[in-house]
Parts: sequence; C-alpha cells; structure tokens
Amino acid sequence: MIAPLELAANGFVAASILLAGRNNVHTWWTGIVGCTLFGVLFAQNRLYADVALQVFFVATSAVGWWKWLRGDHGDPLPITHASAANLMWTVPLGVVATAAYGALLHFTTNAYAPFLDSAVLVFSIIGQVLMMQRRVENWAFWLLVNSIAAPLYLSRDLVLTAVLYAGFWINAIVSWRSWYRLATQPLLSESTTT
Repeated sequence: MIAPLELAANGFVAASILLAGRNNVHTWWTGIVGCTLFGVLFAQNRLYADVALQVFFVATSAVGWWKWLRGDHGDPLPITHASAANLMWTVPLGVVATAAYGALLHFTTNAYAPFLDSAVLVFSIIGQVLMMQRRVENWAFWLLVNSIAAPLYLSRDLVLTAVLYAGFWINAIVSWRSWYRLATQPLLSESTTT
C-alpha cells in the first residue's frame, strides 16, 4: 500500500516536472511543496543524499521562480543553450563529487546505496542549476538522474516514486525537444506566466 506522504509528494513533484517541461513558471511553487514532502519521505527511508537534495531543491526553487520571472534585467529569462566549455568541466566535476560524497556517506552513515544516491544528488544539482538558468541542456542531466533514481527507489519499495521517475525520463525527452525549439524562437520562450 502506498503511504499518503509518498502519494502527496509524487503528486506535487509530478505537477512541477510537467510544468517545467512546458516552460511554465508554476513549476517552482509546486516543486517547493513536493520537495518538502519528499525530504520527509526520503529521511524515513535512509536516503540521506536525497534528503539533502530536497533541501537544495526547496532553496533553489525560490531563486528559480524569481529568475524565470525577472532574471533578465527585470524581464523573463529566455531559454538558451549552455556553452560547450561549461559542459566540458561540469560532467567530470559531477563524477568526482559523486565519488566523494558517496564515500562520505558510505563510511559515516548507514545510508542505503550511498554512491547511487550521491549520483542522484550531484547530477540533480547540476540539472537544477541549468534549469534555473533556463538552459536547454538541463534535460540531459535529468535523463541521467531519472535513469539512476527509478531503479534506486524501486529497490527501497517506493514503487510509486520509481514509476514517477520512469515517467520523468519520458518527460525529459519530450521537454528537451520542446525547449530546443523554444530556444530557437526567443519570443515564444518568454511565455512563462501562463
């Protein structure tokens, strides 16, 4: 049986992710609510890196909300591409940070799957930062995160959450294509308040 906490967390985060893929500013407040609920759920399941990630998501969602509305000198932030130079150092840094945080959790806590959990944490942070900046490439990182997270959550009997993250994988592909088109059409990318 699915606990009400898992149901509510999944509902709010599903709404948030779908809204993000559709370039809708309401992604941020729904994400704040869902991530707060997920933080409690993950703490109960000893997924400590995921708890830290939810705290990060709540804090950065407030910033993302503002950036999407007013981050371009008072105007909505347009969708653009990340530079190749930034992506070239981001991925290796993510791998090193995953290994370091995974080792910390492995040696200092009773964390379940500390390295996989850390990969979800680190690459979600990268995806979130890119999403806050409205960079098309954020969706590539969400594909990676969802590929790791769905089986990880399933292994903890968080079936609904695993299914949701599998759905997020599909959403990331669709959203990546949509944002790519929006990045080539600047006027359309500014429709964030609907």
